[in-house]
Amino acid sequence: MMATNNPRPPSKTQQRRERFSDDSAMMKQVQATHAPDGREVDVRPIIQIIEEVLIHSIAPTIEGHGRAEHMDPILKAAVFAEFDMLESLAFIIQKISCELSCKCSGGGDAHATTMVLLNTLSNYAWHAKVVLTLAAFAVNFGEFWLVSQLGASNTLAKSVSLLKQLPDLVQNSAFLKQHFDTLIQLVKAAFSVTGIIVDFKQLPSEYISEDTPPMSVASAHIPIAAYWTIRSIVACASQIASLIGLRNEFVSNTSESWELSSLAHKMSSIYDRIRAQLAICNQYIDEKRHIEAFENLKRLFETIHIDNMKILKALIYAKEDPPPLIDCTNKTKVTLEVLRRKHVLLLISDLDLPQEELIILDNLYKDARSRSTEAHYEMVWIPVVDRVSWNDFNQQKFEHLQSLMPWYSVRDPLMIEPAVIKYIREVWNFTKRAILVALDPLGRLSSPNALHMIWIWGNLAFPFTREKEESLWKMEVWTLELLVDGIDPAILEWMTEGKLICLYGGEKLEWIQEFTSTAMAVAQAGKLSLQMVYVGKNNAKERMQRMINTFAARKFSYFWPNVTSIWFFWARLESMLYSKLEHGRNVENDQIMNEVMTVLSFDENEEGWAIFCKGANEMARAKGKTALKCLQEFEKWSVEAQNDGFVAAMIEYLSKLQDPHHCNRLILPGTAGGIPEKVVCAECGRPMEKYFMYRCCVE
Repeated sequence: MMATNNPRPPSKTQQRRERFSDDSAMMKQVQATHAPDGREVDVRPIIQIIEEVLIHSIAPTIEGHGRAEHMDPILKAAVFAEFDMLESLAFIIQKISCELSCKCSGGGDAHATTMVLLNTLSNYAWHAKVVLTLAAFAVNFGEFWLVSQLGASNTLAKSVSLLKQLPDLVQNSAFLKQHFDTLIQLVKAAFSVTGIIVDFKQLPSEYISEDTPPMSVASAHIPIAAYWTIRSIVACASQIASLIGLRNEFVSNTSESWELSSLAHKMSSIYDRIRAQLAICNQYIDEKRHIEAFENLKRLFETIHIDNMKILKALIYAKEDPPPLIDCTNKTKVTLEVLRRKHVLLLISDLDLPQEELIILDNLYKDARSRSTEAHYEMVWIPVVDRVSWNDFNQQKFEHLQSLMPWYSVRDPLMIEPAVIKYIREVWNFTKRAILVALDPLGRLSSPNALHMIWIWGNLAFPFTREKEESLWKMEVWTLELLVDGIDPAILEWMTEGKLICLYGGEKLEWIQEFTSTAMAVAQAGKLSLQMVYVGKNNAKERMQRMINTFAARKFSYFWPNVTSIWFFWARLESMLYSKLEHGRNVENDQIMNEVMTVLSFDENEEGWAIFCKGANEMARAKGKTALKCLQEFEKWSVEAQNDGFVAAMIEYLSKLQDPHHCNRLILPGTAGGIPEKVVCAECGRPMEKYFMYRCCVE
């Protein structure tokens, strides 16, 4: 007896291969029906009417929400008026409507019916095919729903319903709800996919073309999406047609319900796929637009204008309604007209703007407004924020910072265009630290960052041009006045009185105690009038507040009672350095730059440091241990101090104490300035090695 060979079921790989082969053959059929003749169809008003019929009229009734007015009456009138202009489409919509009614009444083959419709619509673009088919279905479903709904109250509807033997929707609501729930789910899915297909068609051709990779990939998906959308509409039409003639006799058809659910799932998958591709296309378009806007902004700054309004509108907001600015003093909205033909400073920062900067800027801004109009300028805060992560907490931070400002602010940080943010970052070199961009009354750039100037010279730097900065530097030499100007007038008074002044920093209490007591003893021995000033440490806000409290209790010496003064002292030094770098100076040809870098390098060492000054420009400086040792050995150079002067003798003696074994470092914070090619050691004068460091110091 011969054994019977039972055939093996096909493997999953084989099934996928066969399914792919079938899909490929089907798509060739679909593509063969496509012969567009270039006719243009404005589908927007049709889409709105379809949405009104299917999504906002029928669907809520099925889902038990009741009919809700959706369209604004004025908008509705405009849509209907525009729709009346599309009379030429009435015939094709009626033709598709008839095809749906006839082909779907006998429960025919869905694929065959879909192909008939595609052939009928062969001369139309893909987006028009699906919209016109969906419009025809909306006509059929709308008529069915109207007659069924009005049957109980309208004689005409009742008569038509009887002739068609339509079911009583109220009497049979329990059975029909399940039937229509599945149907309306597929209708919504088909409408959603239709919307995406239409969105592809409406992408601006000046930014993306058919052969552009994002669009070419999408174009490959659209025919299959159109096919399954129309096929889903055919399935829905078949369901509606199956109810005609049943009256109140129903048979639950599980296979039909399963088919609708299966199609809804497939449409959902198609929707996700083409929506993702649409997002890629929109991102591509946005990037193109941003590049175009960025280049336009660059050209705008290269163009001569009669005032500053074009520049300000391009940077802040082009429209005047609603007004784009807030006057932070009284919280009123104002237009850009308040800035017309004025010097404008744009304060650009993130939402972590230090309070110390705000305090100093507040003082300078109010000082400028109290002076003559010659030094008058306006200031506008432009916060640079992340649109994606913007939340209520960010909004509160934004409003809190606004409340601390006496100048103008943009009304909403999100109104600043991405191209402007790109310009701020790439052209004006904004990263993390705040910058102050100066524009003249014609909108021309005076300075990409006037903060350095304003920290060093205050409002004397007005109008904040490079030429003004150069002229101010020509008048400067390395003096105590340059070091502390604008921070503490008491120090300058001591200087004019001829007192010996010692500025010192660091945060080791043992060294501070020993150094201050030794210095006072030396002053007493040398019969010197000494004033010691503690200037703290850079970038250590919370630690400096603790040091201030300690100084108040232990009274080591005179000190600044607020963190703002300490911050400003170091901010001015950094500003001097970067201002010099911007002007191409280096330590070999610029004494001020050399001295500034020396003080900054002192601050980066673990021990303290000190500068002794007598008069305007006599200065001796050293790191903590060296300065302390020099004072402890005062007896060895006291005669020279008596004959040559304290500071001159100290300079001479410090040169003998230079330690051949030392390790100094200088950390330059990242700003818009350049990095000096050469930095020399403050102790030995040898070139320092260059390293990169990334730091996060949270206090």
